[in-house]
Amino acid sequence: MRQTIVAGNWKMHKTLQEASSTIDVITSGLTGKAVKAAVWIAPPALYIPTLREKSAAAIQYGAQDVSQHDQGAYTGEIAAPMLHSAGATFAIVGHSERRQYHGEDDTQIHQKILACLRHQLTAVYCCGERLEQREAGEHKQVVSTQVRAALLALSKEAMQHVVIAYEPVWAIGTGVTASTEQAGEMHRHIRAELAAIFDEATAEKVQILYGGSVKPGNAAELFSDPDIDGGLIGGASLNAADFLSIIEAAG
Repeated sequence: MRQTIVAGNWKMHKTLQEASSTIDVITSGLTGKAVKAAVWIAPPALYIPTLREKSAAAIQYGAQDVSQHDQGAYTGEIAAPMLHSAGATFAIVGHSERRQYHGEDDTQIHQKILACLRHQLTAVYCCGERLEQREAGEHKQVVSTQVRAALLALSKEAMQHVVIAYEPVWAIGTGVTASTEQAGEMHRHIRAELAAIFDEATAEKVQILYGGSVKPGNAAELFSDPDIDGGLIGGASLNAADFLSIIEAAG
């Protein structure tokens, strides 16, 4: 049985003081509750040690990106061993904004996944199509190409440390959400790709999150699909009350 994950991606928001206040509210809201979902948050990476101390085991923290290099003269980059030593348990890899604004390609993204796996970080691998690709009926092929480029060279054992986030680019920050049918269809397509690359047993174990404008009002319906194993939440994760509502919707 795959555990549901509700993961918040804070992107470039919140001062340390604002982040601390938000975590206080989220932690308080989780206290004493029988929460079935795993709660993950990716704040700005330099906040991880401070926030981790505040929330004990209630929340796992990770990074919004990671270098493909373990060390070296790469100004501004943060390496996987650094993140692990600071208490991170996961890193988001291949987010559409990294692809769009920083020119990350499939080869670099694959290398980042390998960096995570070398240093005990779960890789949250993002894939998804642009609006014009969906309208052209190319969405499944686009996602298949992304998944194979990122994961084909991995072992079945390595896949135990990979979570996939399907994020239709046309539904990120736009207020538009894929219907449950659209999201579920793509999640099943991704799982079929995993079965073809590895095997059915491996595919069934991989958690696949939906990452396109999940909100308190649509979370329960999205999470009701048996192939949607939670969400990678953007804007709604910045508001403690909204994020707690989404966690509650996960059961």
